[in-house]
Amino acid sequence: MAGEGKAGTAAPPERTSSRLRLISATTTTFKSAGPIARLRAFRDRARYTLGRPLTPYYLILGSALLLVVLGLVMVFSSSQILVMQRHLPITFFFRKQLIAALLGLVLAVLLARMPAKLQRRLVYPLLICVIGALVLVAIPGIGMEVNGNRNWINLGFFQIQPSEFAKLALVLWGADLLARKQKAKLLDQWKHLLVPLVPGTVLLMLLIMLGGDMGTTMILIAMLFGLLWMVGAPLRLFGATLGIAVAACTALVITVPHRLDRLACVGVTSPPPDSGVDCYQALHGLYAFAAGGPFGSGLGAGVEKWGQLPEAHTDFIFAATGEELGLVGTLSVLGLFAALGYAGIRVAIGTKDPFVRYAAGAATTWIMAQAMINLGSALGLLPIAGVPLPLFSYGGSAMLSAMCAIGVLLCFARNTPGAKAALAARSKNSRSRAFLARVLPRRRTTARPAPRPARRER
Repeated sequence: MAGEGKAGTAAPPERTSSRLRLISATTTTFKSAGPIARLRAFRDRARYTLGRPLTPYYLILGSALLLVVLGLVMVFSSSQILVMQRHLPITFFFRKQLIAALLGLVLAVLLARMPAKLQRRLVYPLLICVIGALVLVAIPGIGMEVNGNRNWINLGFFQIQPSEFAKLALVLWGADLLARKQKAKLLDQWKHLLVPLVPGTVLLMLLIMLGGDMGTTMILIAMLFGLLWMVGAPLRLFGATLGIAVAACTALVITVPHRLDRLACVGVTSPPPDSGVDCYQALHGLYAFAAGGPFGSGLGAGVEKWGQLPEAHTDFIFAATGEELGLVGTLSVLGLFAALGYAGIRVAIGTKDPFVRYAAGAATTWIMAQAMINLGSALGLLPIAGVPLPLFSYGGSAMLSAMCAIGVLLCFARNTPGAKAALAARSKNSRSRAFLARVLPRRRTTARPAPRPARRER
């Protein structure tokens, strides 16, 4: 009987194994568990952490701030030789980028605090201002040409690039347009699905192409297809639109000689013999990655920025990062963009508001498509498109527009039902409020308490 009693008190093996799956990483049981149980516990804890309602909000905020800070460091490091060649102060590009980052932070905070209804009211004024600015860029004497592209307006103390803000205008206008049509139940008709979304996007692309900026045009095409995908466009309609876009892009590449040369440099690892194609920038981008190794040559110790790598602080800043910070630095940048894209998708699929869904999806498509084009150009996997790495490369207009997109995503992330409840509970039970309640004196009142009613005697 004693043996049966001991056997009865022993825990069954199934309960023990299930208990090991749910163990916490902070308990002593985790330290004594096997490797498989640890992996399962880590997986369960990661699922729990990612499943929290405020996780997208903190991922967007943290990844964006880290990208901006790391970008400022790399802009300062990669532009040192250029400012000395031009006899400028050593912090010239860094100061301009820092000012743009601070202004962008203010805009992001304002948009994060702005209700979605107010953002929808600003759609058409923003769209009209962007179209007007793009028209001014095309006028000789007003538009400013840099590196063969006429995309800037010189304001004296600052140069603005209206095509960067065309992305933000398309995000808000396309989302508002599709949300209104969905409310009116008109999206099941292909005419209402395409008009005026496609003609409006084509107008923006034509105005941008007048300045020769095909990279931004490709990003707008990606955003357009992202909106059509999220709204549930039929596969035939989606395929027809994609075919037209591919044909138009092919015509634009064929008709301009330098775009064909850039296309011929894709995948090149050595100078092509007797081809007449100059792949200097693409090759030196690869040389920078090769010189970096796993941990890089050290911050500020890069060699390619000494005149060999053109645009080391703008379009090819990822190559400069690979040389100075190595594989670890480049994987960190990729991880931050992956976290930002994951959080944006979570915001888009976690809401019932169609405007929030379409705007969050379009903004995420914008940032991810621009990052992929820039990274692909630096790695030699795509033609060089002259597109900056969002939140990272040097460029005031690109920084301001990208920070506005981050502000829009933060607004949507903190206004989801689960995030609202979590923020309300956190503010109610916050430590700072409890500390102030204990430290600050209570407010005294001079009013006397109301007298209690007298008891009625029986």
